[in-house]
Amino acid sequence: MKSKNKKRISAVKNNIYALKLLWKMSPSLVFHMAFSRFLGYFEWLFYSAFFMRYVINSLETQKTFSTIMTFIIVTVVVFASMSLYHSYLDGKVFPIATAQVNKKLYQKIFKKARNVELECFEDSDFYDKYTLAIKDADNQLIKSVEVFFGVIFGAIASVCAFMFMFQVDKYSVLFILFPFIGNFIFKRVNSKIDYNRNKDMAPHNRKIDYINRVMYLKEYAKEIRLTNVFKLIKKQYKEAIFGLADVTKKYTLKAAVFHWLYVMFTFTFIFEGVLIYGAFRTLVSHSMSLAQLAVLTSMMVSTTWILIGFTESITESFKNGLFVDYLKTFMEYKEKIPEDYDGITPDSKIESIEFKNVSFSYKNVQVLSNLNMKLEGTKTYALVGHNGAGKSTIIKLLLRFYDPTEGQILLNGKNIKEYNLQKYRALFATAFQDNKLFSMSVTDNVLLGEEVEESQKEKIASEALKLSGVYQKVSSLEKGMNTILTKEFDDEGVVFSGGEFQKVVVARAFAKNCPIKVFDEPSSALDPIAEYQLFDNILKSCQENLLIFISHRLSSVKNADCVILLEQGQIKEEGTHKELMKQNGLYADMYNKQAKNYLADSSVQEQGIWS
Repeated sequence: MKSKNKKRISAVKNNIYALKLLWKMSPSLVFHMAFSRFLGYFEWLFYSAFFMRYVINSLETQKTFSTIMTFIIVTVVVFASMSLYHSYLDGKVFPIATAQVNKKLYQKIFKKARNVELECFEDSDFYDKYTLAIKDADNQLIKSVEVFFGVIFGAIASVCAFMFMFQVDKYSVLFILFPFIGNFIFKRVNSKIDYNRNKDMAPHNRKIDYINRVMYLKEYAKEIRLTNVFKLIKKQYKEAIFGLADVTKKYTLKAAVFHWLYVMFTFTFIFEGVLIYGAFRTLVSHSMSLAQLAVLTSMMVSTTWILIGFTESITESFKNGLFVDYLKTFMEYKEKIPEDYDGITPDSKIESIEFKNVSFSYKNVQVLSNLNMKLEGTKTYALVGHNGAGKSTIIKLLLRFYDPTEGQILLNGKNIKEYNLQKYRALFATAFQDNKLFSMSVTDNVLLGEEVEESQKEKIASEALKLSGVYQKVSSLEKGMNTILTKEFDDEGVVFSGGEFQKVVVARAFAKNCPIKVFDEPSSALDPIAEYQLFDNILKSCQENLLIFISHRLSSVKNADCVILLEQGQIKEEGTHKELMKQNGLYADMYNKQAKNYLADSSVQEQGIWS
């Protein structure tokens, strides 16, 4: 019981939060929504409680025709004005205000999304809530506030309807119990049945959705045509359809019974009951006039629909409260490393970067342990080691995507937490193996919004592409540097191969003018010749930079000033390639094993060529 009360209180708070948020963005929209909903209920009550009673009483008391017509004409003019007002809202006010809300709300959401730390996007629970909050957020927010007003004015209208019916006949209010029972008991049971039925159907529907995707996505087309997998897919589809049928049978009788009870209590009993009761009072006991009967039946119709609207608004407000909760949780989240973090401006000249006793745990798993290392001046550093050794984590800590669990990272002797985050990150040019291409021109994909003179953009991007080894491919395209990458918005867009994709990503690091360059597995999709050329270009073009790169292929790190071998989050060996080979330790063992594989691959290739 306490849990239910908490949920109700939470839903009310969430809807009030939605009201405040929408008011900040568009007070006029909130006012018009409230006034429009008020007028809607006013129309129901006025027509049934006043209009019908006045006209019939005027006829019974033999008021003049002109008096009655004056009242009717005034009423028509008022209602016509209200209708014109509603048309004005639907045709102008709401579309314009909705567009403004869309703009302002998504600006807030995107600003927040841009400002939260990377960890949030790697936290599945947070990310799920974020996606639920952002999906159709403007319409959901407006709907939440609209429903909230439906609850408020619905409650007021329900009380007024109750009072008006009580004035006409105090016993007639008992009939209002029927729609209350229908909506608050049987409809809730129906909703529970629908929820359980949909829950049981979900696994079967997921399977059907998966099969539908498989049948039209090009990724699966080859296997479907070259194998007999279609038989298995067809079998899965049949099982899913039969599963849906079984679930439907399971709930059909129960759903039908409670739906029948809902209809009977909500509509039939009150409609037929009031008519029979009124007819008896009018024709048999002669204790009710025709005017009272007309008003009573009219009030009965209005009251029923007011109660239905009121109860539906309550149900919807709880549903919308969940969406608002996601939005509220996201918008009120306190960032650990906010992107707008302010601080001192770092010096563009890099003397040193130092990791002092740095440890880092991710989701209670130790990734780095008491790491100490110093990167100096304009030297080249290679981070090597097996997967999971902590190489990429070092880069993420260096870029302040995360902060160390223990220890500190120093730039020119100062803790990197002291620096303005955006200005600090501007010191780095990065090329990660999991970077993405955007549906933009090649030039924009290389520069990524860097502040460059318009006349120099294409030149800088072209030089970077030459260094990464993909310029020849780009220049062969019909639109050259203006070619749109991906086919997301342009059917004539180009989709690059894995190696070409990676070269465009690497070109970004070449194009950015900054003191520190970071390359994380920049050659994983390249052949040995392209890899050699790329690393040669990286070393030559980054001689004035502090260069850090990660590579699994140890043949590419031989020319680094310092090779740092990591194992289980700790530095096991460091030195030049020659020094580490002389130590005959872990690095030498890894290098020799890779060298044997290279020789074996070369032997196989030669046999293939000459066979």
